[in-house]
Amino acid sequence: MIQKYPFYIKAPIILLGIIIACFILNVLQDILVPLSFALLIAILLNPLCNRFQRKFPLVIAIAFTMLIAIVVLVALIYFLSWQVSHFFDDFDAIKQKFGELLHTIQTWLRHQFGLSTKKQVQILNDAINNSKAMIGQTLTGVLAVLSVVFLIPVYTFLIMLYKNLILNFLYEVFSEENKKKVAEILGETKSAIQSYIVGLLIETAIVAVLNSSALLILGVPNAILIGVIGAILNLLPYIGGIIAIALPVLMATLTKDGFTTQLLIVGAYALIQFIDNNILVPRIVSSKVQINALISIVIVLMGAALWGISGMFLSIPFIAVLKIVFDRVEGLKPWGKLLGDTVPTVHMGQIKNMRRKKAVLTEKT
Repeated sequence: MIQKYPFYIKAPIILLGIIIACFILNVLQDILVPLSFALLIAILLNPLCNRFQRKFPLVIAIAFTMLIAIVVLVALIYFLSWQVSHFFDDFDAIKQKFGELLHTIQTWLRHQFGLSTKKQVQILNDAINNSKAMIGQTLTGVLAVLSVVFLIPVYTFLIMLYKNLILNFLYEVFSEENKKKVAEILGETKSAIQSYIVGLLIETAIVAVLNSSALLILGVPNAILIGVIGAILNLLPYIGGIIAIALPVLMATLTKDGFTTQLLIVGAYALIQFIDNNILVPRIVSSKVQINALISIVIVLMGAALWGISGMFLSIPFIAVLKIVFDRVEGLKPWGKLLGDTVPTVHMGQIKNMRRKKAVLTEKT
């Protein structure tokens, strides 16, 4: 006989389990982050690998698949590096303009706040000295990213190689009566993650074209480079969008007189963000992962607190997988509804009141 415990006993146990899980995820971050990215990439590349596997052995099919992925990535990096090389063509003019802008800011600070140039330099030096520890942490983070870049291809290859072994384990670890649910969960998880990543890539490409076109029309130097970087930064919620707007505004400030171009850039990017948030994301990305906006914001912030930038990106696929599991497990279906984007017109309390009123009216008649 299954004993049902009251909510005030179950809630602390569930909370303690979540805290322990988050602690373990944080401690094992260096292992789990590259493994999670490798899993996403392996799921994304799986259809292409299956096509190659019809004609070649598994190892060769995986090698061809990863070779194509690496070629595409190298082509993107080459394109960005080519654009970066053009950035230095106007470096002397930008440097001169930056000096003039810095002098203007120093003059304004001196008149408005009474800060002498010497005092401003001292404040700036103090800020630099205080940020040395942060710079050291950033360099450590960069080295960690480089190590992850080398680990991800290895993990991806091994996950694709042992795919059947992993799937058989997931089927066999559950009882016979639950195998149908397991198959449904695995199938929907694969489809949701593939659709989400493909949708994200399509959205990024469209935003890159819109950004670059707007900056080219406005005559901003290095428009394509800044537009593509802005689209990539757009993958990071909140922070990415702010930096994406700041980059072209700063470039226009350093290369053009007046503030007309800067205002036009802000207006153009605001329009692009409106198109992205109201047309591209709902139809291309959110339609693939049906998570409501409130949960999306909360889970992204939690992911950032747990795993930093990597957590921000991985949080949405993770919560999408949880929703698929919740929708298939009877006791967890309310949690699946909470995560979803289907908003009921009335809540259960209103339904009960309506039924009660209807019953009273029926008795009176």
